[in-house]
Amino acid sequence: MIRPAPGCALVFEDVAFGYGPGVPRAVDGVSLTVAPGELVGVIGPNGSGKSTLARLAAGLVTPERGAVHVAGYDTRVASRATLARALALVPQRDEAAFAFSAWEVVLMGRAPHLGFFGLERADDVRVAEEALRACEAWALRARPFASLSGGEQKRVAIARALAQQTPVLVLDEPTAFLDIHHQVALLDLVAARVRETGVAALLVVHDLNLAAQYCDRLLLLRGGLPVALGTVAEVMTYRRIRDTFGVDVYVGVNELTGARYFVPMRGCAAPLGTGTDAASGAVKPIAVAMAEGSTSPG
Repeated sequence: MIRPAPGCALVFEDVAFGYGPGVPRAVDGVSLTVAPGELVGVIGPNGSGKSTLARLAAGLVTPERGAVHVAGYDTRVASRATLARALALVPQRDEAAFAFSAWEVVLMGRAPHLGFFGLERADDVRVAEEALRACEAWALRARPFASLSGGEQKRVAIARALAQQTPVLVLDEPTAFLDIHHQVALLDLVAARVRETGVAALLVVHDLNLAAQYCDRLLLLRGGLPVALGTVAEVMTYRRIRDTFGVDVYVGVNELTGARYFVPMRGCAAPLGTGTDAASGAVKPIAVAMAEGSTSPG
């Protein structure tokens, strides 16, 4: 059996997974460790395997090759109850919660810690309330989850994950539907929890600026394959972003924080279905592609 590396709360060992025969694997050859107190981001184009990686971490799907360990537990053999005490997941969509109130959804996060009779104790209620307040969602507690806006549902889902109080936290697009205030406030909250409590966090995110601002390290995926793994400066270079996403970007450095930031340039995205090198899959520099007649401005 593959053993997790010492000091790592979340370990992927050469993981591969596909959704059926005859189609490319959604994830193939991913090896990654996330240590306690570390926030690792997963970035990449649509369909690159980011959400599948989150599902593999949570034990919702089983690797075809390799293994995933969560707090030392092998997801292939660990029980659902064991994994629920080890890892909290904020999914992209939370359809299972639609029949409940926001308060009931957050209390679900305490379920792995309840006793034999499954009754909430005063401490469970306190933890749930603190999580809702921290996510600025206390005023939503009595409302049906299904009646909430997309951003409100995200805040409640994050509160539930925080209330679960697990050593590993996996967030799949947690900033989707959120306004800029709540994007920053909630990622500030997650980063503080990681730093103060030693949680190991895996963050799937599309916003490159948020990834650069908050993540200690990054994994860049394309077509299910790992392209790069390392610090923000190592992974998020102009050439690598351009080649992976098919768009020219301006890469700057925030003078106040030292964080990198990215501004896409209008008219400099490879038109859909063109502007790529068929042999390597790499996106050609826009000027080169235009000179060769393989794309056009606009």
